[in-house]
Amino acid sequence: MRKTILVFCIFLILLLCAPVFSYAQLQTTGGTLRDLIAEKSQRLKELQEQRAVLEKNLGDVSKSNAKLSKEIKTMDNTIGQLGLLVKSNNLAIEKIELEIESLTEDIGSIEKNISNKKETIGKLFSELQQKDKENFLIIFLRNKSLAESVAEARTISTLNSNLYENLEELKNLQVDLTQKIKEGEGKKKEKAVEKINFQNRQIILADQKKEKQSVLSQTKNQELIYEKQLDELTKLQDEISLEIEKIEAELRKNIDPNLLPLPRPGVLLWPVPEGRLTQGYGATPFAARNYKSKYHNGLDIGRFLGAEVVAAEKGKVINVGDQDKFCRRAAYGKFIVIKHENGLTTLYGHLSRQIVSLGDTVERGQIIGYMGKTGWATGAHLHFTVFSSQTLTPARLGFPEGTQPSRVCGPMPVGGDIDPTLYVSRS
Repeated sequence: MRKTILVFCIFLILLLCAPVFSYAQLQTTGGTLRDLIAEKSQRLKELQEQRAVLEKNLGDVSKSNAKLSKEIKTMDNTIGQLGLLVKSNNLAIEKIELEIESLTEDIGSIEKNISNKKETIGKLFSELQQKDKENFLIIFLRNKSLAESVAEARTISTLNSNLYENLEELKNLQVDLTQKIKEGEGKKKEKAVEKINFQNRQIILADQKKEKQSVLSQTKNQELIYEKQLDELTKLQDEISLEIEKIEAELRKNIDPNLLPLPRPGVLLWPVPEGRLTQGYGATPFAARNYKSKYHNGLDIGRFLGAEVVAAEKGKVINVGDQDKFCRRAAYGKFIVIKHENGLTTLYGHLSRQIVSLGDTVERGQIIGYMGKTGWATGAHLHFTVFSSQTLTPARLGFPEGTQPSRVCGPMPVGGDIDPTLYVSRS
């Protein structure tokens, strides 16, 4: 039996010495918290349904022939969706805060149970230690009858069994505690992301309202003025399309496949979580109809204006720009270029907002900006291009790495482009 007690002692010390995290006890009852969380979840579902209605209305608007009124209705629809999105972010933050409170209560309860369990184990261990000082012969000699001796021996066996059970329960409680703490940390990270989205989407919403006022001011709400502007814009778009393709066609000739990663899915992450492919790479039917170059140098990925855009791989931000300052609605608009360590460089165009700066190092999957329709975009989407890093021009005064001067649109991000589907993965 002394050997058994020794094993218990070692096991007990290991468990009793395990760290226990301290959290303040909350007064809110678990039931109330669960009700509030369920209420927030239902409200989030309702907001999502409202956004779906606006999304359907946007599809109906696109069938209109009146160009200016169609543009204004599209803007109104976008502003409405963004408003609901901002409300959803705020509601999600409140819901996560309640979930964190609930987890904190669970942690406090588990800590209390662990404390009680340790106290029980201590008492059992002390009592068993006292019994272990006497061998079975002394027990039988001390008692008046055989029945009393057997009863006392059974008590020792029961103490032994109870000690094992309590030690196992303590172990399970500490596993539960570790899991709850991990969940709490995950919820805190989730809350931080929602706060970033909430803050940035408020800015995007304000920008969209200003954009609408700008269009109304420039056109004086007259279709003829707007159509004239569109004709001029089409000429500019054609000129830029031909210019980009001429430069990049030459740069594609300089690509050395030996300096590129082996083509396989997963080298790059899909840059728009839950985004859908709306146009492929190369000589697509849409490019044949709408681009003077007849060529599309990347992928178009759709979701909704204000959707998160993430870095496809770890890398350094080598360019952040806004081509609408030079040729409004005719090129990439707000864009980001990231150079990766694997020989690839990625471009993210038509953004509504960028949240990284030139020279930043970003991680794979990190939010870098938000989907928009700046530059030449018929609707909200991300233009995603993959360049071979070896083809990028060096940085020089006024021109970041991978940038060449354009005749009509200022510094232009260009490179030898590659089919992104060789490397990208939606997982």
